Amino acid sequence: MDLVEVSVDSIRVHVPSGQHVVVLREKDAERFLPIWVGIAEANAINLRLDGVLPERPMTHDLLANIFHQLELRVSRVVISELRSDTFYAEIQGKFDGRDVSVDSRPSDAIAVALRLETPIFVARDVLDQAAVTPEGQDEEAKLKVFQEIVNEMNLPDLEDRDS
Repeated sequence: MDLVEVSVDSIRVHVPSGQHVVVLREKDAERFLPIWVGIAEANAINLRLDGVLPERPMTHDLLANIFHQLELRVSRVVISELRSDTFYAEIQGKFDGRDVSVDSRPSDAIAVALRLETPIFVARDVLDQAAVTPEGQDEEAKLKVFQEIVNEMNLPDLEDRDS
């Protein structure tokens, strides 16, 4: 699988629906990948992006702590597939000398990756299918184009769904 490294660019809110979107940005290019996430996962990602450390471990902190205690060494998170408008992810690493891959929702995988400071990758074919590339504009205009694309999406059937 051909992989492309990305970083978390931002968390956005689709204004008409109130749905949250995590925006991944390709490290060496100007492509952005929007992934719809639940509010709890958006908050977990945003807390880490803002450098906020809760007094007690939240769910993704707990998972990261369990990985650490069990000596499961997470090497990367991969957004591996896009099927029927649903993204799929894997948390990959080593446990007891063997390679492991744990199926995950992308939002949970991203939240864990941020806590473990683990790189995030997207399969190139997923980026080719779903990425947005605003070209030939300054940064503010690029973000405006992206915001318009997100705001124009009609997603009434996704209210209780996390990608």
